[in-house]
Amino acid sequence: MFKKLFRQNENFIDGELSPELPLPKHVAIIMDGNGRWAKKRFLPRIAGHKEGMNVVKKITRYANEMGIEVLTLYAFSTENWKRPTDEVDFLMKLPVEFFDTFVPELIQENVKVNVMGYRDNLPLHTLRAVEKAIEDTKHCTGLVLNFALNYGSRAEIVTAMKEAICELENAGKKADEITETDIEKHLMTNGLGDPDLLIRTSGELRLSNFMLWQLAYSEFYFTDVHWPDFTEEDFLEAMIDYQNRSRRFGGL
Repeated sequence: MFKKLFRQNENFIDGELSPELPLPKHVAIIMDGNGRWAKKRFLPRIAGHKEGMNVVKKITRYANEMGIEVLTLYAFSTENWKRPTDEVDFLMKLPVEFFDTFVPELIQENVKVNVMGYRDNLPLHTLRAVEKAIEDTKHCTGLVLNFALNYGSRAEIVTAMKEAICELENAGKKADEITETDIEKHLMTNGLGDPDLLIRTSGELRLSNFMLWQLAYSEFYFTDVHWPDFTEEDFLEAMIDYQNRSRRFGGL
């Protein structure tokens, strides 16, 4: 059984996952704080991104051991292109290094790679690394490691609406007949299910254009820990906190 000391009512008490309570099937994480982590250490921002990549590996292993079905990580948003060119270039090279070193272990651990986002805008070397990782792990049936790369939720919803309306019109139906199901099947998370739990690191309390449709009834967990400092114990604490939530989905 996974155990952790966690803070409750200003006191530390023994906490552990309950075998009688469900774990989230789908966990989404906004991995925030890489730059601030580096700044505190008088390092360039890219050093924070580099260390953050190592944390991705660590948390992926742990989530897989725990039995999480889908782990979605917000890696690069459609707004992140506004950052300095050298930082963007480094971020676009990270998937190449990450998949080159980690895919063999992912295959061994039966982890399947998925990437959602607008791939057409990715540099060729990034796109090739992404497509190869997806192809190499397509036979895996365990945890789905889903990266949101060049992803923006508002753009995703607009795209889904256009595709759904076009599909209805081709079927001889009117746009006012559109349903939530019609839209959901055109979202980039189709087949993955909505996140049960969203974790955001570094103390920021916003969604930053991330999965706005899918997070409608998700549980939110915020921590002041910067992503490069995020540990298995921090992840476990989020799972314990989730098990102590009461999810009513608008009911009683």
